[in-house]
Order: sequence, then structure tokens, then C-alpha cells
Amino acid sequence: MKQSGAAGLACGAGVLGALGVGLASVAAHQVPDPALALAANFLIMHATAVLALSALAGRSPNARIWWRTAAWVMVAGAVLFCGDIAARKIGGFGLFPMAAPAGGIALISSWVMVTVAAALDWRRAM
Repeated sequence: MKQSGAAGLACGAGVLGALGVGLASVAAHQVPDPALALAANFLIMHATAVLALSALAGRSPNARIWWRTAAWVMVAGAVLFCGDIAARKIGGFGLFPMAAPAGGIALISSWVMVTVAAALDWRRAM
């Protein structure tokens, strides 16, 4: 992967992580809601996953596009899913109809892409 691709994914991971820590603070101190805490945890967890996927994409000659696509879909899914939850709990409005389910589907899809990428690299290694 070009350095710019890895840097872009790392930037996306950093944004997810920062949003997650900020949302955790809001959930702990201002709006104690289990849904906000869940969204914060999802953001932090997926930030870490995006960093790992970026590294895997850089090492994979066979499934690079799968790793990279999974990471970008994961960023988008986390923003939609967690952003919609946060907007509803903090602001009283949703991002748009079905934003959280769309984000959840994107997150599930990204993990399926991770499975495909890993299988491709595993098959090549055999």
C-alpha cells in the first residue's frame, strides 16, 4: 500500500479513537446512558482494528485491497452507527433515517471482508 493510503487509514483510526474517548467522557460525566458508553467502546475498539487492518494491508501482496476496503468500510460504519446513537442521545435527533442500522451493517460487512482477506492470505501461504 502506498504510504498515503496507510496514513489516511491511520488518520481515520485516530479520529475514531478521539471521538470514542470524547464520547466516553460525555457518557461518564454529562449524559450517563449505556447506549453512549456502548458507542464509545465501539469507536475505540474499531479504531484499534482499523490500525491493525492498515498494517495488514501494507504486508499483503495478495489481499491488500480487501484489507484496505475493510478498514474504510469499518471507519464509515463506526461513524454512522456511533454517530447516530450519539446524536439521538445527546442532541435528540438522528443523523438520517436508518443511519445506525446502515452503520451496523457496514461494520458487519467490514468484518466479513476481514475474513475474506485473511482467507486469501492464508490460502496463498499454504
